[in-house]
Amino acid sequence: MDRKATNVSLVGAEYFVGIDWAATNHAVCVLDSSGRRVTGFGVEHTAAGFTGLIRRLAKLGEPGGVPVAIERPDGRLVDALLAAGYPVVAVKPNAIKTWREGEVISGAKSDPGDAHVIAEYLRLRAHRLRAATPLSEDTRALRLVSRTRSDLVAARVAAGNQLAALLDTAWPGAKEIFAEVTSAISLAFLHRYPTPDHAAHLGEKRMAAFCIKHGYSGRRSPAELLTRLRAAPAGVSGAVVSDALRDAVLALIAVLTALNTAIKDLDRSNAAHLHAHPDGKVFTSFPRAGLVNAAQIRAELAEPTPTPDRMPSLPSPGWSRSPARRASTTR
Repeated sequence: MDRKATNVSLVGAEYFVGIDWAATNHAVCVLDSSGRRVTGFGVEHTAAGFTGLIRRLAKLGEPGGVPVAIERPDGRLVDALLAAGYPVVAVKPNAIKTWREGEVISGAKSDPGDAHVIAEYLRLRAHRLRAATPLSEDTRALRLVSRTRSDLVAARVAAGNQLAALLDTAWPGAKEIFAEVTSAISLAFLHRYPTPDHAAHLGEKRMAAFCIKHGYSGRRSPAELLTRLRAAPAGVSGAVVSDALRDAVLALIAVLTALNTAIKDLDRSNAAHLHAHPDGKVFTSFPRAGLVNAAQIRAELAEPTPTPDRMPSLPSPGWSRSPARRASTTR
């Protein structure tokens, strides 16, 4: 879907629209410039619902003069509004919460009421707010891949923490033998020796053979690795518990292995989309940034205003998807 430009002033608009976003049904409130409620209605999160919303808003006048505020910076509803030419203002939920608490007399909360609060916030603060800049297809593609990768990295961290907690409970030595429990060598060890019973006869010679087979590049000798394994508190024993531990460990290894593969695939996709982006040369020239970081930075920036010899513009502050917030998800 193409996005039309919305580089217009919000001040002086005749109508102000507030949308309280929900998973299945969105509440809409329309106020005039004096703050009088013109109408309010619900919109289903369907193609027909979006079409109906655009049709009803069209009765208010030219799209460029009807700004819309919503608590989301992206999504298919935002795409539909931008495609129709409406200036869309992404308002932060915390800002609306603070505004509601400070300005609304009634403490009652409802979706239609929230839509009214959002519309009023837009009307009274139009001079301080800025409509979203439509994203190019290249930026949208890069953002989709980059954010998906970051989400998978977060899932990998969670799965790694779960594996570490499991080993703390059932087999502490397996967590201590290598520096990182989620490293390739550690996962290979756990796949070969998922329980203390499996490693009961593991000696220095077998440990040395394992390290050679899996390309262990650490500084500890096989004897030192075995010492770390044996020095930790003993793990669980017994056939029933060992079988359960084996199944749990192998399940988490499968999850982590799949996530590692998916993240590597998205790394390649990130690099391809960054190189194809018109700003790709600028961002790949950043010293020591790396392709993953460079892709994330460009993905989270707003589109710059078209000018000769333009440089990329800075993003609107405050959103949790900002590059600074998401820098920790590149590992």
